[in-house]
Amino acid sequence: MIIVWAFILTAVIPLILAKTIIVIRPYEKGLVVRLGRYQRTLEPGLHLVVPFVDGVIRVDMREQVINVNPQQVITKDNVSVLVDAVIYTKVIDPVKAEFAVANFELAATTLAQTTLRNLIGDKTLDDTLVARDALNTALRDTLDTVTHSWGVKVTRVELKRIDPPEDITKAMSKQMKAEREKRATILEAEGIKQSQILTAEGEKQAAILRAEGESEALRKVSETAQKYFQERPETLKRLEVLKAALSKNTKFVIPSNSQLLNLLGLDKIEK
Repeated sequence: MIIVWAFILTAVIPLILAKTIIVIRPYEKGLVVRLGRYQRTLEPGLHLVVPFVDGVIRVDMREQVINVNPQQVITKDNVSVLVDAVIYTKVIDPVKAEFAVANFELAATTLAQTTLRNLIGDKTLDDTLVARDALNTALRDTLDTVTHSWGVKVTRVELKRIDPPEDITKAMSKQMKAEREKRATILEAEGIKQSQILTAEGEKQAAILRAEGESEALRKVSETAQKYFQERPETLKRLEVLKAALSKNTKFVIPSNSQLLNLLGLDKIEK
């Protein structure tokens, strides 16, 4: 009999300890439910509860990711697009998250799909494709307003894809290609135009510089000549007289030491 009781105690005591000592991990909160009623919240660490009377529900407080399955949505201009999204959530109130909603993931996914249909249904295809950030923000705000009462915060929403039908995708691709070719042609024409303008400007500037150089040279020659003859007015007068005399074949005797010989270059003639 003693052996039987020892065996029972050996089997029961570990079970009692397991039900009494509770370890809550760092990323969890523990909800103690006593006889079907919420009792208290356990923080991370070691805790003691009443065995077989208290139950502990573990709530993961880490950020979670919920995938919204692809769905067909009709835009304002009657184009069917395939849309899917991903939702990032974080529990901020473990009690509400556990008791205020039965299946949060299903509720959030359904709400996201309904909200996407409403948001995209109010926009044309072009607006939908270029307004991805605005759609993300609007979807996040709508979800966060509802999930706040569930003790969950929607931290971020991202639309993974917005796919139009294949025929529209091909038409858009052709249009984009045509636009790129048009821009390339415009850029090439602008480049040629600018090159021609720069060449003309260069030639114009070179002509101006040449004209300025010639004008400066003429000015210096004029100044030099004027200065020379102003300093030697008598010599200039003699040259004029000599010119007039020579034109009449008049003979003159010029002294050998005369400066006129130097001026006429006759001083180099050997005597």
